[in-house]
Amino acid sequence: MIRKVFFTLIIIYIQGFAQVQEIRLWPDKIPGAIADTSVHERIVLTGTGSERIYDVTDPTLTFYYPEAGKANGAAVIICPGGGYVRLAVPVEGSPVADWLTEHGITAIVLKYRLPNGKIMAEPSIGPLQDIQEAVRFLRRNAKQWGIDPQRIGVMGSSAGGHVASSAATHFNDIVYEADSLSARPDFTILLYPVISMKPGLTHGGSRDNLLGQEPAPQLVERFSNELQVTAATPPAFLVHAADDASVPVENSIDYFLALKKNKVPAELHIYEKGGHGFGMAINRGTASGWPEACIRWMRERGLLTPIHAQ
Repeated sequence: MIRKVFFTLIIIYIQGFAQVQEIRLWPDKIPGAIADTSVHERIVLTGTGSERIYDVTDPTLTFYYPEAGKANGAAVIICPGGGYVRLAVPVEGSPVADWLTEHGITAIVLKYRLPNGKIMAEPSIGPLQDIQEAVRFLRRNAKQWGIDPQRIGVMGSSAGGHVASSAATHFNDIVYEADSLSARPDFTILLYPVISMKPGLTHGGSRDNLLGQEPAPQLVERFSNELQVTAATPPAFLVHAADDASVPVENSIDYFLALKKNKVPAELHIYEKGGHGFGMAINRGTASGWPEACIRWMRERGLLTPIHAQ
C-alpha cells in the first residue's frame, strides 16, 4: 500500500528539453525525525541572484532523464555542496545533471537533510541516512526507470563530496531500519570534496555543522573518510584545484592514496588554478577540462555501455 501512495507523490515539470520528476525520498516516516514547526525549508538568494536551499526537512530526489533513446542505463545521484548548512543546487546540482543526461546518464539530484538538532535525533547521520536510502531507492526501482542496478554512482561537491564519500565508505553502517538491498554505490565522482574531519585538513564549517563544535575523537575518526577506505570502497574519480582556499587539496590526495593503498581503482585530477565551488568549471582555464576527462573515465570503466548491449 505504501508504494501505491508513494508514486502519487510525483511532481513533473519541464526544464529545457528534459523531463524532470521530483519525488519524496521518505514518503512515510523519516528516520530519527523530530517535529519542530519553527524549522521550515527556505530558499535564499545570493548576491548574484543564485538560489541556496536552507533547513531541508523533507528530502527529495529530482530525476533528470536523457532524451528518448539515449539512456544507457547508468545513473548518478548528485549531492550539491554548501558546508552542511545550505545546498548550492543551481551550481552543483542542476547544471551537473544536465551534463550527465547529455551522455545518456540518468541524473538524480538529492536534496538531503542538513544537520540540525531541532529536527533530527542524530544530526551527524541524517545526510548518511538520506544518501543510503537514495541508493537503495534506485536499486529497488531500477527496472521501472531503465537503470542498471550495478551502475549506480554517487557524485558530490564540497560538503556534498563528504556525503558521497560517506556513501562509499559507510554503506554497511546501520543508520536506520532498512531493507536488505545494498547501499553501496558502484562508483563515485568527487569534486573538491570535504573528505576528512581532522583539524588542519577539514573544512571547519562543514565539520562544525556535521559533528558540532567539540566532537569526540571517535566521531572525528569515524567521519574522516580517508580513514574508512577498504578494498570494498567503490572506484573514484576526483577533481580538485591546488589553490582551493576553502577545502585543502590534501582531502582529495589523502583519499586517493587510501584508495591506492587498498587497490581500489581511482583517478585524481589536480588543477593549478580553479579555487573552490567551480561546478562545471566553465571558463576556468585548464580546470574546465574535468567533465570531458570524467566521461572518458566512465566510458573506459564500461559505465556508459548501453544496457541492452551488456
